[in-house]
This record gives sequence, C-alpha cells and structure tokens, in this order.
Amino acid sequence: MPLVHFFETSFVRTTERRILLAELHCEGISAWGECVAGENPFYSEESVDTAWYALVRYLAPAIVGKQFERACECVRLFAPLRGHRMAKAALENALWEAEAMERNLPLWKLLGGTLREIPCGVSIGIQDSVEQLREKVAIELAAGYQRIKLKVKPGWDVAVLEQMRRRWPDILLSCDANSAYTLDDVETLKSFDRFQLLMIEQPLWSDDFYFHAQLQKQLQTAICLDEAIVNARVAQAALEVGSCRIINIKVGRVGGFSEAVRIHDICRQHGIPVWCGGMLEAGIGRSHNIALSTLPNFSLPGDVSASKRYWAEDIIDPPVEVSPQGTISVPDKAGRGFAVKRELIEELTTRRETVSC
Repeated sequence: MPLVHFFETSFVRTTERRILLAELHCEGISAWGECVAGENPFYSEESVDTAWYALVRYLAPAIVGKQFERACECVRLFAPLRGHRMAKAALENALWEAEAMERNLPLWKLLGGTLREIPCGVSIGIQDSVEQLREKVAIELAAGYQRIKLKVKPGWDVAVLEQMRRRWPDILLSCDANSAYTLDDVETLKSFDRFQLLMIEQPLWSDDFYFHAQLQKQLQTAICLDEAIVNARVAQAALEVGSCRIINIKVGRVGGFSEAVRIHDICRQHGIPVWCGGMLEAGIGRSHNIALSTLPNFSLPGDVSASKRYWAEDIIDPPVEVSPQGTISVPDKAGRGFAVKRELIEELTTRRETVSC
C-alpha cells in the first residue's frame, strides 16, 4: 500500500508498506490480525519477512486445531519461540477479536477499556525542509489534533524545534529520536528543555533503559521510552530505576494485547501515564490501537490518527476518522467495530499461505 506522503524517521524514509495480515477461522467466526513489522529490521530485529517465517513455521501451527477459553491462553503456546513479538501479536490480537465476537462484546470492553473517546495526536516525520515541516504542522493543527510529535535526529533537531516553538508557542509538542543520540549528545539533549516539550521519546539506544535513567536525571523534560519497553518486566525495571516519566505502548512491539495490558497496569500502579504509538498501520492494526487506547491510563494523546493521513483507501470500513476536536469515537459493535474490505485486500494481496489441521 503506497503512503499518501512519505514518512521519515532518524533511520529510514518509507514511501509504501508491505503489510502482513493474518485471518483466523474460528468455528464460524473470521477474525483478523495485522503484523506491524516493517520492510527492514531497522526499528526492531523483526521484518515482514521474518514475521512471515515465524507465523507460517511456528506460530500458526501452535494454535491450529486448539481450543481456547480465553485468547490470552495462546501466550504459553508461543513462548518456546523467543522474540518475534510482532509476529506473535498478529495472531494473539486476532484471537482477542475472535473472543470478543464470540462473547458479543466490543474488543475494547473485553480488554477492560473505559474511555468512549480517545484523544489523538500526530507523528510528523523528517521533511525535506523546515518550510515543508511548518506546512505539515499547520495542516494537522487545523485538523484538530491535540499533540504534535516531530521526528528528530542530529542535524535536524534544535533549530527545527526552535522554529516550530517560535511559530506555535502554546501547542502540546513532543519529539521522537528513535535512538539517534548517545551520551556524547547530552548537552544537545539538555538544550531541548527550553522548548517546553511534553517528552523526548527514546533518545538513546533502542535496547537501553539504564543509561536513559542517567540521562533523565540531567533533563527537566520527561523521557518517554518506546523501543526499549519490550515486556512488562522491562517496564517495571525501567520505572524503578527512573529511566522515564512516560511510556509509549505499542501492542505489536510488546507481543500482543496480553502484555500490553500488563504494561498499562504496571504504569498505572507507578503513576506513570501511557499513550499508544503508531507503526504506520493499515486499518486492522489501527482499530486494534483504538481498542487498546480505551484503557484508563492512556491519558496522553496517542498516534492513532485518521486513515486518510496515510492511505488513499484503507482496508476497513468505515475508515478511522478524527473529529475536529482531535478525538476518535470508540465503536460499540462486537469485535473491532470496523468491517474488513475483503475485495480490496484480495486485490492488493501478492502472497498467501494457509495453515490448517
């Protein structure tokens, strides 16, 4: 699926997405999951190709023909395969949807959600010029989004943040480094304090929370951890050593809804707010993010923005829409609450594998 506009982080520019979907057939119920792994193993060790291998060779055979009382029971069956969390999430999340449909419940209620509307922000990638970035920010603010997040990297940081803050002194603004800095850049990162940012997301190494704790002591601005939080154990350790004051929960990054809910609960116990990050999802993954974002500790605007920001046509109906106030209304239908455009998916499909008993 080609993106409406390229999306650039500190490590890659993306113009189109290869998207891996999983459809489960469960005694008359059809449920879907979306693997959020990228085309290349840059954000994490996973890619769409490694996820395909893990799903077809190990994960799908582990659940085919099995009976489950609850979707979370699949976690123990997936445990022998180390890592591959995004691949695992594709199947686990589909099982959660199947359980919600069997119980005739909206997925968000099954997860324990309480919010009927979720606040939305946007993530804006690195642009070709500051002028182009300024235009993008203006468009998103006019659309009502409550928080603007800017991707940064060395050479595209202080001057850019200074110009954006000068133009919009009062907006809720944050930045995301995707691990582009090291401790040699402490003085640069300390200079971010003057921009009154909501947070600096994952400034240091993607697998680190120890040195983030050292950095957080030197910053007034809250650090938010993203890539480093791969499970609830790491989240608890990071909070206990003071690595961050905010956590971004991505359901694919942590291996599925079961672990995402655990991380949410740990953060709530520690008084640490969370929000839902995005991975350039199509509509199935986007609707799963909406469901997760209804949990009570998702108190900060997430990256769950409208379908039209990314796709000329999304694979769900209706597409995800954001109100002029920057919110998404949570659907009340059983399951995800969005129908799948099967004909469009078939038209876009280039590879298929069936795993059965």
